[in-house]
Amino acid sequence: MRRQQLDIQLKTPEQIELMRGAGLVVAAALDAMRAAVAPGVSTADLDAIAETVIRDAGAVPSFKGYHGFPASICASVNEQVVHGIPASTQVLREGDLISLDCGAILNGWHGDSAITVGVGETAPELLRLAEVAEDAMWAGIAAAARGAANGRGRLTDISFNVEKTVRKAGRYGIVDGYGGHGIGTEMHQDPHVLNHGKPGKGPRLVPGLALAIEPMITMGSPRTQELSDGWTVITRDGSVAAHVEHTMALLEDGVWVTTAVDGGRARLGDLVTGRQPAVGSLAE
Repeated sequence: MRRQQLDIQLKTPEQIELMRGAGLVVAAALDAMRAAVAPGVSTADLDAIAETVIRDAGAVPSFKGYHGFPASICASVNEQVVHGIPASTQVLREGDLISLDCGAILNGWHGDSAITVGVGETAPELLRLAEVAEDAMWAGIAAAARGAANGRGRLTDISFNVEKTVRKAGRYGIVDGYGGHGIGTEMHQDPHVLNHGKPGKGPRLVPGLALAIEPMITMGSPRTQELSDGWTVITRDGSVAAHVEHTMALLEDGVWVTTAVDGGRARLGDLVTGRQPAVGSLAE
């Protein structure tokens, strides 16, 4: 069924199970790319790795051809925030920070996730940037789970907790204009999920809601610009950026992070649904 106004698609538990399949394909592709990241590797090499993993699993890369995007992943290096186009000429160097964003469609359902990793020996402050982005993402997911459980949660509770975590960690820029989104039978659905804002506003957080939560933060100004390729977004001041993302879905008994191999249990504990097997008993 669909909620009025924003056209929010609510999923059944069985549909969320299908989303989990797509999520595990994305997780496998990101794990393969993470293992391959090293000086001398090109972003095109990483794209090829991801596409192979996705297609070998019987899935389809959701990014490839999406509004004309030419690759299976977005690979954004250093000052590139999001939507970087992989290229054989973009070769990773020691100390780079790279964000890898990946999506897959399996049985008509989408998974979408991103990681930020250092290349070789990376400056501690850059690794900390990625860590803060990840902490903020998990804070947003936890807020969604708690809000759905107590029946009082609103969409901007996620935004507020993402921002609060970033602000508490230091002087980082929170990129404006880009954020998370609903996800399901399409990669991008209502609602848009900002990474900043006051709590208690927007649609209610209810079972069946599936969202991609994706903080994007910088070492400097949050202002960005799009390059002439029509895709790549960079920081205006040239500061390094980090981007992380997970797909999550709310059920009656908790949250399921469909793109995390453990369903989110390591970071969220008992907030995770009982549909997600305990760590060590995953049947994959």
